[in-house]
Amino acid sequence: MNLKKYYGTGRRKTASARVWIKKGSGSIQINNKAVENYFPLESLVETIQKPLAMVNFDKEFDIVATSKGGGLSGQAGAISHGLVRAILSYDEKYKPLFKKEKLTTRDSRSVERKKCGQAGARKKFQYSKR
Repeated sequence: MNLKKYYGTGRRKTASARVWIKKGSGSIQINNKAVENYFPLESLVETIQKPLAMVNFDKEFDIVATSKGGGLSGQAGAISHGLVRAILSYDEKYKPLFKKEKLTTRDSRSVERKKCGQAGARKKFQYSKR
């Protein structure tokens, strides 16, 4: 039996995830918890499962992921990105399919920093005439 593991690193906002896939029954473990227990929202679980559903690996691979930093949304995006990279290390033939859905590229959007003399990144303090 093939016990080979395939690895991918994913990043989103300030979150980063390390993802391993191996042949199995389709279980997903994130930080030693089941995916449904780690992510309370169904939309975040769907974000993670999207790459698997695209290549019909839903019940074919076991996924083990560790995720750090950021919030739940960033971690879900990072795990999805890492999963795509792990699948591509398993077989490169899926690259055009993932590229068409823009899943191979890291989503580099992050929070803009607050500027000094302002209320926020873009917001200014209220102007007072008198």
